[in-house]
Amino acid sequence: MAPRKAAAESDEAVAPRRSSRAATVKSSTETQAEDDSSSKKRKAAADGDKPAKTKKKAKAEDEAEEDGEPAEKLASIDIGDSLPTLTLKNEKDEDVEVSSLTADKGLVLFLVPKADTPGCTTQACGFRDIYPDFTGLDYNVYCLSADTPAAQAKWQTKKELPYPMLSDRKRVLITALGAGEGGKTKRSHFIFEKGGKLVDKKVPVKAGDSPKLALDFVKSL
Repeated sequence: MAPRKAAAESDEAVAPRRSSRAATVKSSTETQAEDDSSSKKRKAAADGDKPAKTKKKAKAEDEAEEDGEPAEKLASIDIGDSLPTLTLKNEKDEDVEVSSLTADKGLVLFLVPKADTPGCTTQACGFRDIYPDFTGLDYNVYCLSADTPAAQAKWQTKKELPYPMLSDRKRVLITALGAGEGGKTKRSHFIFEKGGKLVDKKVPVKAGDSPKLALDFVKSL
């Protein structure tokens, strides 16, 4: 019977070793978990340094992505040159072929930096107030800007603007006319005779002067 007791004592002696090994494994696992937790905290802290995107900023970035494709380039348009073949959206989000705008009548195209801002409203309302004078001389009036069609439509309704608008989001035509620089639009106006030839331009021009200067020139033709 003695050997059996020795065996039992031997088993009891081994048990602590198994317990010690398990404790070692557990300690290792806990250490790894702590490392992972610290790593996540450091990452969270690093991410926390970056301010969360506001809805306004996110919307702006989305629009930038939509407009992120390389803009089409047109040759510069100067006095004596004709309107190019280019399709833009109007305030109703409809396609408009720019070269067709002077098929039957002359065209006064005035450019504004941003819809529904003080200076641009002064210029736009100036053309509104003498709009019948232009149409009476067989000249159509269009407003061109880099605003969205929706923004143009809202402004048009708000100020009761009687003429159509063209949205040049990538400033393709605006740049070709020499009124686009540094991602901005210069206040200006351009007069094309029937058939599409550019006969007058004012770049830049004061908001209050633009309508009268354009009308005076058309009357002089």
